[in-house]
Amino acid sequence: MSDPAATLSEAIKDAMRAKDTTLLGVLRALKTAVMNVAIEKGGPNTPLDPAEFLAVVRRQIKQRQDSFEQFEKAGRAELAAKEAQEISLLEVYLPAPLTEAELDALVQQAVATTGATGKADMGKVMKVLQELTDGRADGRTLSQAIMRRLS
Repeated sequence: MSDPAATLSEAIKDAMRAKDTTLLGVLRALKTAVMNVAIEKGGPNTPLDPAEFLAVVRRQIKQRQDSFEQFEKAGRAELAAKEAQEISLLEVYLPAPLTEAELDALVQQAVATTGATGKADMGKVMKVLQELTDGRADGRTLSQAIMRRLS
């Protein structure tokens, strides 16, 4: 994914050609979110680096996960299914997730690097671990792995 904006624009065109309204809606929402971040950064034509693009994708997924949970609690299965489908469409833009073994090794490395001994050091470990994972795991997964290691 060398240029996320170009890739996204092409995906929107492909969704239009395929008349895939669900995908088109998700991609348009993503493009709007990317545009908003670009405007905040310096203007509508300001390019985002891949890390910034991934952060926008993660925010979009997080919003849908929150909606999914609310719909599940409210007993709205059809809306929850729609949110789950949109999440799966957005996950295409994320790098491959870490395996459990890779995550455990990175947690161990982060703990060794920071010299953490207990839960009080979780913030330091989290900061190092986020740099090591390079966006291949979400914050919740990372914090759970750190808690298991530091317990």
